[in-house]
This record gives sequence, structure tokens and C-alpha cells, in this order.
Amino acid sequence: MHHTPHIVGDVMTHTVIAVGPQAGFKEMVETLEKWKVSAMPVLEGDGRVVGVVSEADLLLKEEFRDEDPSHIEQMRRLNDLRKAGAVTAEQLMSAPAVTVRKDATLAQAARTMALKTLKRLPVVDSEGMLQGIVSRSDLLKVFLRTDEDLAEEIRRDVVENLFRVSRESVQVGVVEGAVTLSGSVRDTALVPVATRLVRAVEGVVDVECDLVGPGVGPTGPPDAGSLL
Repeated sequence: MHHTPHIVGDVMTHTVIAVGPQAGFKEMVETLEKWKVSAMPVLEGDGRVVGVVSEADLLLKEEFRDEDPSHIEQMRRLNDLRKAGAVTAEQLMSAPAVTVRKDATLAQAARTMALKTLKRLPVVDSEGMLQGIVSRSDLLKVFLRTDEDLAEEIRRDVVENLFRVSRESVQVGVVEGAVTLSGSVRDTALVPVATRLVRAVEGVVDVECDLVGPGVGPTGPPDAGSLL
């Protein structure tokens, strides 16, 4: 069975392209182009992340090359104008860098990226030292898990723990990441809990819960005729 990716350390890229604070403008452009990345952390000599330089930061120099912004525009975009005049990483970088820890959950990393409108986050330790980098595509890797792997985890960690008495009567079906729970259980009060726990499994796309109480068929309790 594969280890379930639950935290950033499970999916992050360990090899990271970075530059120092004194890296020149052209060096930064060449580095991004060479390694086909759109952003990179800026490191102090000991490997501590002090900022991030992105293609968007570098493009500001081109954007303002022939533009004479109005006074109102200048006031509104003071930081962009400052970056347009930068020639080193230290002058250009966005600081402090938005980072994440290795033990952060994938949901926490995804939420940070969404709130800050970022495509990737440097991964740091408690001292701010670079450990790796995590991107949007890394976070999506959980959806590459096989249906068999998902079904196995759900049976082991949800069904067997939650429905100890009636676990043998619970079926777990997974198709393209969409999970269906069916069968009968003794305690129907646990059905919403099961749905919530399955939805929390990394890689699950959707959940349909068709669990019913004991003696209840797919369309409801048996009619009087069926009992004769």
C-alpha cells in the first residue's frame, strides 16, 4: 500500500533553484529561463529564505519602460514602480516571503496559495531555512492515487474503525476518485460521520453515501407482503 500524502513534506520538490540577494537582473532572468520556473526564493548565505522573485516582478521593468504614469497611478503603484527600477534580487524580491512548513497539511498549503494568489511556496524549517518548494501541481498529485488505493484506505481507516460491528456489510466502491458507500449499518447516527471522514481522505473527488439501517432495503423497509 502506498503512503497517503497528507502533508507538504510528502509532495514537495526537494531540489530548488534559488538566487542570492545580490544576484543581478539579467542573472535572474537567465536562471528562470534555464530551469523553466516562474519564481524562485532568494536566500541569504546560510540558506535562510528572505524573499521570492517571480516573472511578474521582473516584467515590471518592461511594463514601465515606455510608460509615464500619472501622479495618481504612481501613488497607487509605488511598490511596482520601485521594483521596475530594481537591478538586484534584494531590491526586486517580494519580502518577507510567504512560506509553509513541511508538516503543514495539503489543505493549509492550498488555502495559503489561494488567499495570497501564489503558484508555489518555499518550504522552510523552524529557522526559516529552505527545505524544498511546493507548487499547485504538487498539491494536485493526491488526485493521481488509484481507486484501489483509496478504497483500501477507506475500508481500513473509516469503515473498520467506525463500524466495528457491521463493517462486513459495508461496501466501498471507488470510480475515478468518486466514492460510494453502500450496505447496512447498526448505528445510522454514524453515517454523516462516515461521509465526512471519507471526504477528508486525500484524493477523494466526491462521496455518495447509501448506507441504511438494519433491515432496510435500498428503497426503504420491506412491505408487509414480503414478510409473509
